[in-house]
Amino acid sequence: MVKSYRGVPMEKPKAQAQKVTVSDYMSTKLITFTADQHMDEVIETLLKHRISGAPVISKSGDLVGVISEGDCMKEVVKGKYNNMPTLMGLVGEYMTQDVISIPPETNIFDAAKMFLEKRIRRFPVVNRGKLVGQISQKDIMRAVHSMQSQTW
Repeated sequence: MVKSYRGVPMEKPKAQAQKVTVSDYMSTKLITFTADQHMDEVIETLLKHRISGAPVISKSGDLVGVISEGDCMKEVVKGKYNNMPTLMGLVGEYMTQDVISIPPETNIFDAAKMFLEKRIRRFPVVNRGKLVGQISQKDIMRAVHSMQSQTW
Protein backbone atom coordinates (compact mmCIF):
# COMPACT_ATOMS: atom_id res chain seq x y z
CA MET A 1 0.00 0.00 0.00
CA VAL A 2 1.33 3.42 -1.06
CA LYS A 3 0.64 6.48 1.08
CA SER A 4 0.91 10.02 -0.16
CA TYR A 5 2.52 12.68 2.00
CA ARG A 6 1.54 15.59 -0.25
CA GLY A 7 -1.48 16.52 1.79
CA VAL A 8 -4.74 17.85 0.50
CA PRO A 9 -4.26 19.51 -2.87
CA MET A 10 -5.04 23.24 -2.83
CA GLU A 11 -7.01 24.79 -5.64
CA LYS A 12 -5.20 27.52 -7.51
CA PRO A 13 -6.90 30.88 -7.08
CA LYS A 14 -8.80 31.84 -10.20
CA ALA A 15 -7.69 34.98 -11.93
CA GLN A 16 -10.22 37.73 -11.41
CA ALA A 17 -11.64 39.26 -14.53
CA GLN A 18 -10.39 42.76 -15.19
CA LYS A 19 -12.77 45.67 -15.45
CA VAL A 20 -12.87 46.63 -19.10
CA THR A 21 -15.86 48.90 -19.65
CA VAL A 22 -15.93 52.64 -19.98
CA SER A 23 -18.07 52.91 -16.84
CA ASP A 24 -15.21 51.39 -14.82
CA TYR A 25 -12.79 54.18 -15.78
CA MET A 26 -14.85 57.24 -16.73
CA SER A 27 -14.86 60.47 -14.76
CA THR A 28 -18.17 61.15 -13.08
CA LYS A 29 -17.50 64.42 -11.24
CA LEU A 30 -17.74 66.71 -14.24
CA ILE A 31 -17.80 70.41 -14.75
CA THR A 32 -20.78 71.13 -16.98
CA PHE A 33 -22.40 74.15 -18.55
CA THR A 34 -25.87 75.08 -19.73
CA ALA A 35 -26.74 76.61 -23.09
CA ASP A 36 -27.84 79.90 -21.47
CA GLN A 37 -24.54 80.62 -19.68
CA HIS A 38 -22.31 83.45 -20.90
CA MET A 39 -19.06 82.64 -22.66
CA ASP A 40 -17.03 84.67 -20.14
CA GLU A 41 -18.13 82.16 -17.47
CA VAL A 42 -16.97 79.30 -19.67
CA ILE A 43 -13.54 80.82 -20.30
CA GLU A 44 -13.07 81.62 -16.62
CA THR A 45 -14.05 78.07 -15.60
CA LEU A 46 -11.89 76.36 -18.23
CA LEU A 47 -8.88 78.41 -17.15
CA LYS A 48 -9.52 77.93 -13.44
CA HIS A 49 -9.83 74.15 -13.70
CA ARG A 50 -7.22 73.72 -16.45
CA ILE A 51 -9.55 71.81 -18.74
CA SER A 52 -10.03 72.20 -22.48
CA GLY A 53 -13.77 71.66 -22.70
CA ALA A 54 -16.90 70.40 -20.97
CA PRO A 55 -20.33 68.95 -21.69
CA VAL A 56 -23.37 71.17 -22.01
CA ILE A 57 -26.51 69.77 -20.42
CA SER A 58 -30.17 70.68 -20.17
CA LYS A 59 -31.90 71.30 -16.86
CA SER A 60 -33.03 67.64 -16.88
CA GLY A 61 -29.46 66.35 -17.37
CA ASP A 62 -29.68 65.53 -21.08
CA LEU A 63 -26.52 66.08 -23.11
CA VAL A 64 -27.18 68.90 -25.58
CA GLY A 65 -23.65 69.79 -26.67
CA VAL A 66 -19.99 70.27 -25.84
CA ILE A 67 -18.14 73.56 -25.43
CA SER A 68 -14.38 73.67 -25.99
CA GLU A 69 -11.46 76.09 -26.10
CA GLY A 70 -11.88 76.23 -29.87
CA ASP A 71 -15.48 77.32 -29.45
CA CYS A 72 -14.29 80.04 -27.06
CA MET A 73 -11.84 81.27 -29.70
CA LYS A 74 -14.82 81.89 -32.01
CA GLU A 75 -16.20 84.33 -29.44
CA VAL A 76 -12.82 86.05 -29.13
CA VAL A 77 -12.54 86.44 -32.92
CA LYS A 78 -16.10 87.77 -33.11
CA GLY A 79 -15.10 90.45 -30.59
CA LYS A 80 -12.26 91.58 -32.87
CA TYR A 81 -14.77 93.25 -35.13
CA ASN A 82 -15.97 95.34 -32.17
CA ASN A 83 -12.35 96.19 -31.26
CA MET A 84 -12.86 94.35 -27.97
CA PRO A 85 -13.87 90.79 -27.22
CA THR A 86 -17.00 91.27 -25.14
CA LEU A 87 -17.49 87.55 -24.36
CA MET A 88 -21.21 88.13 -23.93
CA GLY A 89 -22.29 85.39 -26.30
CA LEU A 90 -24.12 82.39 -24.91
CA VAL A 91 -22.87 78.83 -24.80
CA GLY A 92 -25.78 77.70 -26.99
CA GLU A 93 -24.51 79.94 -29.82
CA TYR A 94 -21.01 78.42 -29.86
CA MET A 95 -21.23 74.85 -28.57
CA THR A 96 -20.90 71.82 -30.79
CA GLN A 97 -24.35 70.26 -30.93
CA ASP A 98 -23.59 67.18 -33.02
CA VAL A 99 -21.81 65.34 -30.20
CA ILE A 100 -20.42 61.84 -30.50
CA SER A 101 -21.09 60.04 -27.23
CA ILE A 102 -20.69 56.47 -26.08
CA PRO A 103 -22.68 54.23 -23.73
CA PRO A 104 -21.18 53.21 -20.36
CA GLU A 105 -21.02 49.51 -21.27
CA THR A 106 -18.60 50.17 -24.17
CA ASN A 107 -15.42 48.10 -23.97
CA ILE A 108 -12.34 50.31 -23.38
CA PHE A 109 -10.61 48.76 -26.39
CA ASP A 110 -13.53 49.77 -28.61
CA ALA A 111 -13.37 53.24 -27.06
CA ALA A 112 -9.62 53.40 -27.83
CA LYS A 113 -10.36 52.56 -31.46
CA MET A 114 -13.00 55.31 -31.56
CA PHE A 115 -10.46 57.82 -30.21
CA LEU A 116 -8.11 56.96 -33.06
CA GLU A 117 -10.82 57.06 -35.72
CA LYS A 118 -12.61 60.23 -34.58
CA ARG A 119 -9.57 62.16 -33.31
CA ILE A 120 -11.47 63.50 -30.31
CA ARG A 121 -9.94 64.14 -26.87
CA ARG A 122 -12.90 62.93 -24.83
CA PHE A 123 -16.27 61.30 -25.22
CA PRO A 124 -19.29 62.10 -23.09
CA VAL A 125 -20.75 58.90 -21.65
CA VAL A 126 -24.52 58.86 -22.04
CA ASN A 127 -27.11 56.43 -20.73
CA ARG A 128 -30.66 56.91 -22.05
CA GLY A 129 -29.90 60.47 -23.09
CA LYS A 130 -28.54 61.47 -19.68
CA LEU A 131 -24.92 62.43 -19.16
CA VAL A 132 -23.39 59.96 -16.69
CA GLY A 133 -19.68 60.63 -17.18
CA GLN A 134 -16.84 61.33 -19.54
CA ILE A 135 -13.95 59.19 -20.77
CA SER A 136 -10.70 60.64 -22.04
CA GLN A 137 -7.72 59.18 -23.85
CA LYS A 138 -5.77 59.45 -20.61
CA ASP A 139 -8.44 57.37 -18.81
CA ILE A 140 -8.03 54.63 -21.44
CA MET A 141 -4.24 54.65 -21.07
CA ARG A 142 -4.58 54.48 -17.29
CA ALA A 143 -6.98 51.53 -17.60
CA VAL A 144 -4.74 49.51 -19.89
CA HIS A 145 -1.67 50.29 -17.81
CA SER A 146 -3.35 48.94 -14.69
CA MET A 147 -4.47 45.68 -16.30
CA GLN A 148 -2.74 42.40 -15.71
CA SER A 149 -1.61 40.82 -18.95
CA GLN A 150 -2.86 37.32 -18.13
CA THR A 151 -6.47 38.37 -17.55
CA TRP A 152 -7.39 40.45 -20.58
